[in-house]
Amino acid sequence: MNAKALTTVNYHINGVPRQLTLSPAMSLAEVLRAEGLLSVKLGCHVGKYGACTVLVDDVAIDSFLYLAIWAQGKTIRTVEGELTNGIASKIQQTYVNNDAVQCGFYIPGLIMATTAFLAKPRTEPLSIKQIRHRLAGNLCRCTGYQMIIDAIQHCE
Repeated sequence: MNAKALTTVNYHINGVPRQLTLSPAMSLAEVLRAEGLLSVKLGCHVGKYGACTVLVDDVAIDSFLYLAIWAQGKTIRTVEGELTNGIASKIQQTYVNNDAVQCGFYIPGLIMATTAFLAKPRTEPLSIKQIRHRLAGNLCRCTGYQMIIDAIQHCE
């Protein structure tokens, strides 16, 4: 690769400051996987399933559709970053407790999408219709979604 085609980007990934030199054409998903964050899946490469969902400044995004250079100066969170001293977050644990973890391929993206929308202030619990709407960009080929919806309702 031509050295002139590389650029340096600074982020915080799961709370750790990082400075990376990369091609401006790389997606954020490719960079995160190269950094060993394997919860970020490279399934469809077009953002169709949301398996690559991460939080950028607390907003859920399909990281394969998001260029890594766009994250300059931003805070990125993946499922790995939701662990505290090896202990699952409330949302992660609630997914487990409600048997909402199927194959593990799509679940990290669903957990990150859930984390983003449950962090927003609300005056009342989310309805099933609202939960389904907020998960619309995250598909899972392994589930009927009811256990995921149950888990989200138990998180509130």
